[in-house]
Amino acid sequence: MIDFIKNMFSSGPAVDFASLVKAGAVIVDVRTPGEFNSGHIKGSINIPLDEIKNKTAELKKKNKVIITCCRSGNRSGMAESMLKAEGIESYNGGPWNVLNNQI
Repeated sequence: MIDFIKNMFSSGPAVDFASLVKAGAVIVDVRTPGEFNSGHIKGSINIPLDEIKNKTAELKKKNKVIITCCRSGNRSGMAESMLKAEGIESYNGGPWNVLNNQI
């Protein structure tokens, strides 16, 4: 029963973030620089949410899958939507510390 409820509210199939990272995905942390400096995923880059639109061309040139993360998953979800609207394959990794444990 609990699996049924989880499936009802899930946003689709689970994403294998570890495999994406191994294949070269770029992790973009969309928190503020202060939040990023207080702790982040090794190798991730910091592009605050309010700068994402200005950086889409730069991210598109990387020709890599983008995984977004933040503190709670809200900002990274917004960033994922913006990137997808620009034709960039992207996934919301949710909270950075949870994503860090998945990769």
